[in-house]
Amino acid sequence: MTAPRGPINTISFIDQYCSNYQHLFPDVRAFEHFKSLQLGMIADIKRKTLPAIAKVVNSDAQALHHFVAQAPWSTPDFRRRRLQLTQQALRGRGITVCIDETGDRKKGKRTDYVSRQYLSNVGKIDNGMVSVHAFGVLDNVTFPLMFEVFKPEARLQDRDTYKSKPKLGIDLIDKLIEFGFKINLFLADCEYGERSAFIDSLLKQKLNFVVAILSNHGVWLGKDEHVRCNRWKEFDRIFSNGRKETRYIREIIFGRRRAIRALSSELCSTNNQMPTN
Repeated sequence: MTAPRGPINTISFIDQYCSNYQHLFPDVRAFEHFKSLQLGMIADIKRKTLPAIAKVVNSDAQALHHFVAQAPWSTPDFRRRRLQLTQQALRGRGITVCIDETGDRKKGKRTDYVSRQYLSNVGKIDNGMVSVHAFGVLDNVTFPLMFEVFKPEARLQDRDTYKSKPKLGIDLIDKLIEFGFKINLFLADCEYGERSAFIDSLLKQKLNFVVAILSNHGVWLGKDEHVRCNRWKEFDRIFSNGRKETRYIREIIFGRRRAIRALSSELCSTNNQMPTN
């Protein structure tokens, strides 16, 4: 009996990365297709289609298609392994989690869940697909955690249940906590910060959070209550590349202070003076 051959070597860091997942594939050929896809994704090609990837990595497009569509490997098992490796790298440290959506243009409607909708990457309504992502941040390094595809009501299939983007965000948070990630702080924009059910979920999970609200955000005030603001305070906004930007922040108090606080931030003016309103 001849011993099974080992996988063909590619680039060292690709081989090292992919070796963490080799046990998830039933045979060496499937594992080699997996490595070919990784090579294609980092290749300098305009479109990351299977035929284009096959051409640049000297593979067979039909074989790559079979690997993606029909080969007996499990996407959930692959995702679970990736998250396990992420947890190993974190070594129990707490992280900041950001929920955000991304939209990409897509021609036609043959792909599931493609529809005319707002695409954040484009900044307007266009034909495309939208997904809600959870990213982790630690020591100024951002890394992917989980994502869910947003399914417009008009494109739902028989097996689907409609979920809004904030509801998908709630599901992602619950899954991360269930998986064992330690979340020190949670961040999201006004798409989520304006949804009371989303905020209630964060409070239920006892998470520290900072979410954006619209500038015209409304609050019901009790009798004899009014809106107050404290003084502007200067702070340095530090970006991931180390660049600093002077900004000012103050608290807006709707009637009386509550557990959830509202803050307003402004850039410094050109003459480096704090805002006056």
